[in-house]
Amino acid sequence: MTLPRILPSQPWTGVQLLCTTRWGGAGQAPYDNFNLGLGAGEDPSSVLSNRQLLRSMLPADPCWLKQIHGAEVADADQAEIFNAEHPPERDASVTQTPGRVLAILTADCLPVVLADVDGQVLSVAHAGWRGLAGGVLEASLRAMQHKCPQARGWRAWIGPGIGSGAFQVGDDVRDAFAGQGSEQAGMFVRDPSNSAKWLADLAGLAVWRLNKMGVEQVENSGLCTVSDPENQFFSYRRERQTGRMATLAWLAR
Repeated sequence: MTLPRILPSQPWTGVQLLCTTRWGGAGQAPYDNFNLGLGAGEDPSSVLSNRQLLRSMLPADPCWLKQIHGAEVADADQAEIFNAEHPPERDASVTQTPGRVLAILTADCLPVVLADVDGQVLSVAHAGWRGLAGGVLEASLRAMQHKCPQARGWRAWIGPGIGSGAFQVGDDVRDAFAGQGSEQAGMFVRDPSNSAKWLADLAGLAVWRLNKMGVEQVENSGLCTVSDPENQFFSYRRERQTGRMATLAWLAR
């Protein structure tokens, strides 16, 4: 069985990556039907059935994380820290081991895949506004550089996340980026329907930071989890009680 998936527009040297959609699994409403998040409130048996189906597409078991909207990075080459019942509390992971599958879950936050252009080292990050402001992408790149000092040239893919037309935020979110430069790049505009609120461009913030970090090749999927016309994605902002998609990547050399 081939599950629906979102892929980058171009192949990556030495890297395989994909983002699942909400379709193709066994869940019931409001989790219909390919929910992969055990913490979303669905019957765990449905989630585990979906994870088993996902596993059939992969070279190894995914290295799941307990995501906490932070900026710490797990070293997935330390396989012993990945316990199915007690995964590490991190929002990104990094590997230099072929076949080690990195995984994060999202339902509006951004999934971001990072690798060097030769496919020697890889990271996958969960980037909501807290993680972005806290430096999860910068921490991921530093971890990759530490693990593979000889790597030269970087690329990134930003998967489906909440779009700028749907992400209404308050001053607290804009203030979290104050002084970092990105607030000057048009990433926050006043919401025409509520002058006390802002519309934030989360993907734009990620692109801005990646460019500042020296990542030369950045592809933004441009897919909005809230307003996608084909209803391909779970969205916490839209539904509140909902499932989670997974973004997965592994070195294939």
